[in-house]
Amino acid sequence: MPRTGSRTTAAVRISAATAIALGTLSLTGCASGTGTRDEGAATLVAQTTNKHSTVPQPSSNRRTARNSVPCTGANTEVTVTEVARPAHHLLITATNTGTRPCDAYDAPYLRFDDAQAPADTDPDSVPQAVVTLEPGESAYAGVALSETEGDGESDGEGGRTAHRLGVLFADRAMDGGVGPEAAVELPSGGVHVDGSVRTTYWQRSPQDALIR
Repeated sequence: MPRTGSRTTAAVRISAATAIALGTLSLTGCASGTGTRDEGAATLVAQTTNKHSTVPQPSSNRRTARNSVPCTGANTEVTVTEVARPAHHLLITATNTGTRPCDAYDAPYLRFDDAQAPADTDPDSVPQAVVTLEPGESAYAGVALSETEGDGESDGEGGRTAHRLGVLFADRAMDGGVGPEAAVELPSGGVHVDGSVRTTYWQRSPQDALIR
């Protein structure tokens, strides 16, 4: 994989432009993960291209000294919350359910319904270091679903309503996926997405994931 400065990654993900602090966030709905799935995960990663630049390095603290492993759909519980502010945004939460620290590398690969390529990643959301989770701790990613609200099922310029979400974690090399894809339940009725859908890198707090 190409390198710029420290290193670059070849994964395509989603950017998330947001503008309201967590104190003003109003959670309007929550959906929990429903397990993992392998179907289509390899295809999803195969569709990635080199779209963002410098990526964070693991931090040299007590966490990495304990032989952490990559976070995957098998050692985390992934949930999605629909937030009222910013509008048209989701908050993804990945909680370490394993017995060892795990590293949430890069950004999540997100697949809505049966999309063959993951959504884009916000290049301005790169954290200072890889987010490492002790058992029970969580990492967060913000998802901007669309620039304008839509109300139909059309897959045209106005977007469409997505009913399923697959979340795949990045591997240690940050050039592909690792582990099974987590099948996440979206809010009842689905969510409207269009071509602008994008996500942040994994962050340590909901504030960082939702403020851009």
